[in-house]
Amino acid sequence: MRHLKISIPHQQLYVYVDGVLASTYSVSTALNGPGELKNSGCTPRGKHYIRAKIGADLPLNAVFVGRRFTGEIFSETLAQRFPKRDWILTRILWLSGLEVGVNRLGNFDTMQRYIYIHGTPDSEPMGMPLSHGCIRMRNADLIELFDQIDAGTLVQID
Repeated sequence: MRHLKISIPHQQLYVYVDGVLASTYSVSTALNGPGELKNSGCTPRGKHYIRAKIGADLPLNAVFVGRRFTGEIFSETLAQRFPKRDWILTRILWLSGLEVGVNRLGNFDTMQRYIYIHGTPDSEPMGMPLSHGCIRMRNADLIELFDQIDAGTLVQID
């Protein structure tokens, strides 16, 4: 059985298989730090699960808006045309909280906040908090992760 752990202080995502560490990926969590409140721009902590996997079989750098593939492929030219976009690329792993009053329901609901594990432009740094609340990954790493986990996979964010 696989599960994921995300360390906000270390900016790392760990994949465990049957309780044994199988792989580690560098990530970028929220610039605003950890927090669960709606509209905070923070990365929520606690127990979560992968609610949905979005983007299977789409090309590397596929662009998403509102969880839908726009038909665009990210490039520096596209980035210059839309300088304010928070780029969500390649795949989306949509998180849902499991702890009522912490990260589920009310003003603390991870799913309603649209918190994802998603790809980002390769020009964006990893290993430092810069996102708007989501967990950003390198696109190639995200494809590798996406292909080895299922919807329902448990995710602990500390």
